[in-house]
Amino acid sequence: MCGICGIIDHAQPTQAKENVLQAMNQTLACRGPDQSGLWQDEHCSFAHRRLIVIDPEYGIQPMTRQIGDRKATIVYNGELYNMDTLREKLLAKGLPILTRSDTELVLCSYLAWQEDCVDQLDGIFAFAIWDHNRKLLFAARDRLGVKPFFYYHKEDFLVFASEPKAILAHEQVPRSINATGLCELLGMGPSRTPGHAIFYGIQDLKPGHSLLFQDGHCKEFRYYQLTSHTHEDDYPATVSKVRELVEDAVTRQLVADVPVGCLLSGGLDSSIVSAIAAKVMASRSRQLATFSVDFVDEERYFLANRFQTSRDAPYAKEVAAYLSTHHQEILVEPLTLAQNYRIPLHARDLPGMADIDTSLYLFSQQIKQHVTVALSGEGADEIFGGYPWFYREDLVNVNTFPWSRHLSERLRIFHPTLRDTLQIPSYVAARYEEALAEVPVLQGESPTEARQRIIAYLNITRFLVTLLERKDRMSMATGLEIRVPFCDHTLVDYVFNIPFAMKFQQDTPKKVLRDAVRDLLPESIVKRRKTPYPSPHHPHYSEELAKNFEQLLHDDTSPLLPLLDPTYAKQRLQESREHKEHDPWFGQIMGTAQMFDYLLQIDAWLRHYRITIM
Repeated sequence: MCGICGIIDHAQPTQAKENVLQAMNQTLACRGPDQSGLWQDEHCSFAHRRLIVIDPEYGIQPMTRQIGDRKATIVYNGELYNMDTLREKLLAKGLPILTRSDTELVLCSYLAWQEDCVDQLDGIFAFAIWDHNRKLLFAARDRLGVKPFFYYHKEDFLVFASEPKAILAHEQVPRSINATGLCELLGMGPSRTPGHAIFYGIQDLKPGHSLLFQDGHCKEFRYYQLTSHTHEDDYPATVSKVRELVEDAVTRQLVADVPVGCLLSGGLDSSIVSAIAAKVMASRSRQLATFSVDFVDEERYFLANRFQTSRDAPYAKEVAAYLSTHHQEILVEPLTLAQNYRIPLHARDLPGMADIDTSLYLFSQQIKQHVTVALSGEGADEIFGGYPWFYREDLVNVNTFPWSRHLSERLRIFHPTLRDTLQIPSYVAARYEEALAEVPVLQGESPTEARQRIIAYLNITRFLVTLLERKDRMSMATGLEIRVPFCDHTLVDYVFNIPFAMKFQQDTPKKVLRDAVRDLLPESIVKRRKTPYPSPHHPHYSEELAKNFEQLLHDDTSPLLPLLDPTYAKQRLQESREHKEHDPWFGQIMGTAQMFDYLLQIDAWLRHYRITIM
């Protein structure tokens, strides 16, 4: 994986902006600690930071190829999982392939098929190509949004990058937020509406979309979308197909010229990935490295609830022993999480998922000392229906995004004037209706199955993208590449159309997946209920955040303070010291402590990114 950025200016030469481009590229150094590259033309300049994974000697970027009279230059961030097949297609079309690099395959695919090249690519990617002949920029992002691509466009000028921080390093890009951005931040966050990047003027290229910029005109095109059709396979055939697709996805994503490992929580999904990976590695006479995270004294303070039903640590150790992996448990101090809430902010460039971000960053830091690439289980709950809002009666039919259903309650902490001005509930309702309008309808489907299709679509196109963004930013901030086999688009396309009656049976979520892998894992893991990524229960964590938030309420220099309702904020502080049933305001584990964390991040973001509220 890598960091990419570039400047396109049809009105004036970009060579004069070399120092700006270098500054942009430097902000992405953590994404590519191994190499740095720069390329400049009259109206287009690219920069690249490389994390070497495949073909260390020849995969250098930016990369230029000329075939006949056609010439193009690329910066690319990603991994292809169909390299052999694609290489054969390109050779059959007469295109010479000079390296083992997937970068060259993407570039030659563009020279062969132009904008239709994305249909040939199987993998995770974000790239930009300058077509020397047509004087245009072509960019694309993978189907599920695993890899990021942000851009800012104004008239003849466009700047793009893997992360907003690189775009903000250009002096022509404003550091501001308008009413729409505030609605996203306060009402939707830490998730975002596809395409929105919070910062005024900066856009997030949507998953499954490409972009053309030529003569000052910029337009996005959708090349991939989920489709609905009748599922023809019976249950045994479905189980068999799921097994085939999951094994294929994991196996193909183990390709690398550097050490590879797996994140292993002891949950069903990461255990499946680890089991298949261990089997493949054993066939290569190698032992799989696995990693889990836990918190100091967690066994003492853990309290089960409707969302977190059990601790991960014992199950992770059980799976590691069963698979004979080289396993390492990484322990994090809860107080460290509370004291370092700004770390994920600078990795993500936006307020995020509180301690869940911080612990993943610290976790990735430790993993990077042992491997360069790691596989993870993200995506399985979204496509197989593992979250509580797929099957709990009180959550299935909520008329909003089910992971953020307490909107009115979470908004009470903001000043009444701000709430009246922004009308955030109306904004969120409009975004929800937009999402519903996108869902591909299957005629003749029962009301129950139709509702489940809606929930699955919302999770794949909204909630999953939030988790993928978190995974990318926290891991790449440490130079670690994390791959997500359950986000393989062929697997997603198939599972999206499996009836929910097959996915949820005998009060068991993800039944079809469990049956598909029953022979790979201990029965205790196959039967284990969903438990989200861990969050500390140690009182030091919540106490430290409450203390920090209380200090903010007395800080007259705080840019967040005028946005808050001080009376209600103090009430929440008092309530945080009382034990209440866990009822998250976002996702499954973001409760009161995480709300304080999120608000502290907003305050730090406004300060350190020097954001102007429009």
